[in-house]
Amino acid sequence: MDADRRLAAIVFTDIVGYTSLSQEDEPAALRMLREQERLVHGLLEIHRGRQVKSIGDGLLLEFPDALDAVECAIDLQRHLFERNAREGAPALRVRVGVHLGDVQGVGADILGDAVNIASRVEPLADPGGVCLSVQVYDQIRNKLPYGLVTLGPKSLKGVRDPVEVFRVELPWTIEARPPTDSVLPRLAVLPFANISPDPKDEYFADGLTEELISVISQIRGLRVTSRTSVSQFKSSPRSVSQIGKELGVSSVLEGSVRKSGDRLRITVQLIDVQTDDHRWAQTYDRKLDDVFAMQAEIAESTAGALKVELLHSEQRVIQERPTSSLVAYEAYLRGVQAQQQLMWHFTAEGDREVERLFEEALHEDPRFAEAYARLASHLIFVGGESRQWKAITSRIRELAARAIELDRNSSYAHVARGALALQVDHQWDRSEAEFQQAIALNPSSSEARGYYGYLLMILQRFDEARKQYLLAFEQDPLNLQIRSQLAFCEAERGNATAAIALAEKLVAEFPDHLGMHNSLALYYALAGRREDAVRILGPGASSSTTFSRLTRCNLLALLGQPEEARGFLGEWEAGRLAEEVHPRYAAVLYAAVGDDERALTILEQDQRSGDRTLWHVYREPAFDAIRDDPRFVAMLRELNLPTTLTRPRWTRGSRLPS
Repeated sequence: MDADRRLAAIVFTDIVGYTSLSQEDEPAALRMLREQERLVHGLLEIHRGRQVKSIGDGLLLEFPDALDAVECAIDLQRHLFERNAREGAPALRVRVGVHLGDVQGVGADILGDAVNIASRVEPLADPGGVCLSVQVYDQIRNKLPYGLVTLGPKSLKGVRDPVEVFRVELPWTIEARPPTDSVLPRLAVLPFANISPDPKDEYFADGLTEELISVISQIRGLRVTSRTSVSQFKSSPRSVSQIGKELGVSSVLEGSVRKSGDRLRITVQLIDVQTDDHRWAQTYDRKLDDVFAMQAEIAESTAGALKVELLHSEQRVIQERPTSSLVAYEAYLRGVQAQQQLMWHFTAEGDREVERLFEEALHEDPRFAEAYARLASHLIFVGGESRQWKAITSRIRELAARAIELDRNSSYAHVARGALALQVDHQWDRSEAEFQQAIALNPSSSEARGYYGYLLMILQRFDEARKQYLLAFEQDPLNLQIRSQLAFCEAERGNATAAIALAEKLVAEFPDHLGMHNSLALYYALAGRREDAVRILGPGASSSTTFSRLTRCNLLALLGQPEEARGFLGEWEAGRLAEEVHPRYAAVLYAAVGDDERALTILEQDQRSGDRTLWHVYREPAFDAIRDDPRFVAMLRELNLPTTLTRPRWTRGSRLPS
């Protein structure tokens, strides 16, 4: 076997207390092990490392230089600290040791004294801490925003001479902090005002706002509110302090954009929500092609004003120029604006316009990574709705792969790949790994967390799903979809009371949203409040969408009133519905009214066709009567889905179980 020698930075990790936990609760210990690996895999791509192998409950990692290795170790501990602060016991605590030296490569493995030294440095770290050998210290001592404290020369087992070891003074290891939202500064970037002579330049202000959110989100010492929530305050008369309190942030970044010819003026100010004081303000008046440098300076100045130190890798990402073509960038910004508008008002024309604009950007610059990623994300958004998956799947794969090839830090691209693995390939492990990586790249991405929560719901890992939805809610508190999914997750966890409280608030805020009424009716039924469920459903509205009608019919059938469901199915069979309804939903209704044979036949046809959409609806109470049927179980197993439920089953003819 070929062997080669090289200089490498070696990292060892070890889970604290793993042995005792595995003796007490082996499944929990294995979950921790998998969680460590998923998180590390996401960080390795950012920091140019690779996993050599796993050793018991630890990992052996290799990096091309010491700085990448240490920044990855710090990033890992930062993520784990946030995870433990928010999620509570059982905490996942890891020790990390880093050394730099010659290694001998043997296939995918590495051997040598340097590997042995790294393994001996790791146990000297505190739980949640990082220790370095003096060889690493010499390479990075002036390149980190953290103190490095010597532990003195240490005699290490199997190492002839003592090695001086240093501890990285991470803020969260210096003093214990309460697990509150104040762990990291929270920031909202409000929509920038367009004060250009041409009102049509509104796209530039909107797109620049979105780009600033994306750039500042790269700073993992900050939590940045997602675009969905801040966009609701465009041209709002409310004060900055009112908006900041509504969004739950400590600081707000606001400003204006004036574009005229080849000149660009950006005025920006960072405001403290509590005091209304300006933390920082600046006006940039430069040529248009300096827009990327201005974005980087705004991000760095914002971090500095909030006393957040930037890692070397973060500075590198923030300062990267996404495209060399201003024509491509302007088409891209128009695409971003059109994408935002489509989220609020979907049309087939808008769908095609978003695609056209991103394609135009790629035509102007075929190396524009984020345009590839955005287009992949857009096609995922319309997949299964206005576009057939079969028509766009291969294109999404190409776009996401090209985005990652050009920019390994593209969170959007990993979200797209994770969504494909979920919705098209039904490869749950690969989907989870992609979403984990997307979150590691951008912890402020409510989109990635929302998708991840959805996957965890499908797999009936409801407690984990709830944690992701809560984190997504913190980053995007006004996002209707996240709020409704959080309510649904509470119901699936068996906490109908919490689901009702969330849903009642949504119904009060959106009284004309029939979907919210249907959801609340379901939660009332789950809590045994049958009369309230029937009341909230009401007599039915002729203006209801087809899908709202379908949901209502299903609920009424579950509550012992199947007449509307039978009428709906008659219309479906005759092709008289105003909108197309996927057969899987018809299968739900057939099961709800007691026609089990028809339900199973439809599901089997869907499975054979290649759509295989049972994953989307298999937890429906309507299927409880056929859940043990060998045909139903066979379909679940084919999709690697759980064959049992975590909630009580519904018995046909009775109220839903509480």
